[in-house]
This record gives sequence, structure tokens and C-alpha cells, in this order.
Amino acid sequence: MHPRMKSLACCLILLALGTAYRPSIAEEGDRPFRAGAATSNITPPLGEPIVGGWSPFPATYVHDELHARCLALDDGATRVVFVVCDNVGIPREVLDRARRWIDAETDVDPSNVLMCATHTHSATSARGKSPLGGDELSEYSRFLARRIADGVRRALDHLEPARIAWGSARAPEHVFNRRWRMKPGPELDNPFGGTDRVRMNPPRNHPNLIEPAGPTDPEVSFISVRSREGRPIALLANYSLHYVGGVPGGHVSADYFAIFADRLQQLLGADRQTPPFVGIMTNGTSGDINNIDFRGKGGRLPPYEKMRLVAWDVAEKVIEASVSLTYHDSVTLAARMRELELGVRKPSPELLERARQILARPPEARQRHPRERIYAERTIRMSEAPDRVSVPIQVVRIGDLGIAAVPFEVFVETGLEIKRRSPFARSFTISLANGSFGYLPTPEHHDLGGYETWLGTSRVEREASRAITEAVVGMMAALER
Repeated sequence: MHPRMKSLACCLILLALGTAYRPSIAEEGDRPFRAGAATSNITPPLGEPIVGGWSPFPATYVHDELHARCLALDDGATRVVFVVCDNVGIPREVLDRARRWIDAETDVDPSNVLMCATHTHSATSARGKSPLGGDELSEYSRFLARRIADGVRRALDHLEPARIAWGSARAPEHVFNRRWRMKPGPELDNPFGGTDRVRMNPPRNHPNLIEPAGPTDPEVSFISVRSREGRPIALLANYSLHYVGGVPGGHVSADYFAIFADRLQQLLGADRQTPPFVGIMTNGTSGDINNIDFRGKGGRLPPYEKMRLVAWDVAEKVIEASVSLTYHDSVTLAARMRELELGVRKPSPELLERARQILARPPEARQRHPRERIYAERTIRMSEAPDRVSVPIQVVRIGDLGIAAVPFEVFVETGLEIKRRSPFARSFTISLANGSFGYLPTPEHHDLGGYETWLGTSRVEREASRAITEAVVGMMAALER
């Protein structure tokens, strides 16, 4: 037997015997800790557009159902709720609608509810046309908001005396920086008539490849919750991997996020229990990270196979790491949310005029860049957007664990900096949380260019990542005291 599989088998034997879930208990007071979890089905109707690539196309087949996965925690004085939705990115106004229902229908402080999207690229979008939100909610968006609120209520209904632990595993082999420095060539042309210094998702093993433009974060952080009797209630993980893909056209799928959850259920032997176990994977700081080894051999796998390989391996590593955790009968919970105002990026007069000229041509006219027309449209929309935007920043405390929630596709450098500067013993960041405002490159990456920095893909000021980092670290410090 492979050494790693032998190790996992030993872990599963311990779990079956119950010894793995009977470590010493670290007490933090006499307040009773409770937890509950539930899911809401948020699968859209067939025929709705799938938005994950450049051109939407109708959903024709549901490979696996989409869900809002909910985890409620209660320390006897404070309740905190996590809601993780299988969606590419959910606008703030949709989540705010759900938050209002939660406020009206439960006794949870709405600022203590952390809602986010996984960023699967195989689901109907809840986004509108406006680059910074504000659109009227679509029928699907209203349905999504309602199901989120229902899921929170159901998770609260399942609250029971519980124990909680947190830890991490490492999975470096599945994450790669997708932004590459390249030698000069047409691969670096951008749709604005200029030249970048890096390329997102370059051709594999291209002779002009030099090196990745940034690091990766191999850590898989996780929170494990079980009943006082040892029954698994939920496990919420965080990994900085954009998504995996390998989905046929027209298929609805929650990607590796759902396979990870299902595999946890199998490994824990929790597939037919009441209330149901809820596995959850959140998207970390993966704005510049994916699952493609651009120097590797590559090779095409059958649909869904690559995401299965990734999800199973990550789940097994989490289970291995969970065996040595110390579970807590009581723990301090806290949360804080604040508004941060940011400047909105605007096109120069020259860039705006160029966009108008491009859009004045017939749609069938030859383009100098394959995305030229798309970004001309985005340039016009950005010129019409407000000059400032307010975005929600949130932090959550669970004992000596700090969690940041940021409504952007955050670059890995920002996530690593938050971990370094956090006052908590452990920390992680959830991206696309409480809104979806585009990519969040660092100022240094703005200088390099590339897809993630293009106007319309990145929508807020150049220094936004620094402002958000300072806000998060300051809020964590306030919660830690």
C-alpha cells in the first residue's frame, strides 16, 4: 500500500473507533457552544445562461446540484453564520436581500453572517450588467437570496451542543500561479492596443515562458465541528484554488468544491446521518492561482476526472490533519463588518474614444485583439459607473482563529500578507464574500498588466488591495483584544 494511503487508512480506523474524535478538550469558559448545519438547493432551471467564460451559453444538463451550504455557530452570547454558495460570484444586492430576510426571520445579527460564492464556472450567474452592481434582481437572483435565508434558518434549527476545532493541511501540488512573465511576443498584446509584461494562462511549455509572476499558497485551512457525542456536523475548509474545470459545455456543476464536500462525507462515514453532515469548501485568495502546471506535460482527462483527483486528495489530507486536533467545548465567537470606500477606475479620454471607435465598426469586422470588442464595451460601462464605491469588509473570530471576508477575487500575495500580519495564531481569507466587485490585483501586479488588471476586469483603484489589507488587519486586532 502507498505510504500516504496507509496513513489515511489508519486515520479512518481511528475515526471508526471513535478515538480520533476524543482528544483533550481545551476549555475557554463555561458558556455552552452549539453548532448546526444545513444546505439549500440553488440549482437554476435548465436554459438559464451559464457564465464562466467569455460567452454565456444555456444550461442543458445538471451534472450535480448546486447548493448554499450553511454553518451556524453559537457560543452562548454570539451567533456567527457562514453561507457558501455554488456560484461564480454574487452581487452585493443579492446577498443584502438575503441578509434582510435573515434579519427579519432570525435573531442573528446580520453583520455576523458571512456569505460568499465558490466561483464555480459552471453555474448560472446572479450578476447583472452594471460593473459595480445596482441592477434590478433577476428571477434567479431573488430565488437565490430566498434559498440562502432558508438555509440559514434550517442551520439554526439544527443547533445542538457541539465541539469545534481548527487546523490546516498542505496541498502544494494542485496550485500554480497562472500569471507568467514572458519574453516579448504577440502573447502579451492586450485589448486596449498596448502590451503587457505578463500573460494569464499562457500556452503550455511555450518557448517565451520565463517564470511565474507570483507565489502560491499551499495551505488548506479548515474548521471541524462535531456533536458532543462525536457525530460529524460540518467541516468548512479554505483553499486558494480558483476552480478546476473540465466540464462539458452546457453542464451545470459545482466543480471540485462539491466533490470535496462529498468525499469528506464518505471518509467520515457520515453519508446517512440525521441531521445531514455538511462539507464546505470556500475559495481562498486565488485571483492569480489555478490548477494548470504550465511547465508540465498536460494531457486531457475525461470530464470531471481532474476535479475528482484534486478534491479527493485535498479531502484525504484534511482528514489526516484532523486526527490530531484539539476540540473545544466552548470558544469565543465575534464578528465585525465595516464599509470601505474605494475609488473606481476610469478610462482616459483617449481610451474612451478608442472604445467608441471599436464599437462603431460592424460586429463582424476583423478585430486586432480577440477581446477587443468585449473590453470596449466594458470601457464604456466603466466610464458611466460612479466615481466611488462602498464595499463590505468583514472579519470573524473563532477562538484564536481569524477569518477575513473580502468581496473581490483576491490575489494570493494579499492573502499571504494578511496571514503574516494577523494577530491571531491562524488566519485565512475568503474571497468573493458579501459581494462580487471584480479582481483585486496588488499595485505591483497593476504595473505588470495582464487580464486580471484590465479595466473592466479590475474595477477599483490601484491601491485598493493595500487599503483592504490595512482594514482587515485593523479589524482583526480589534476582535483579538
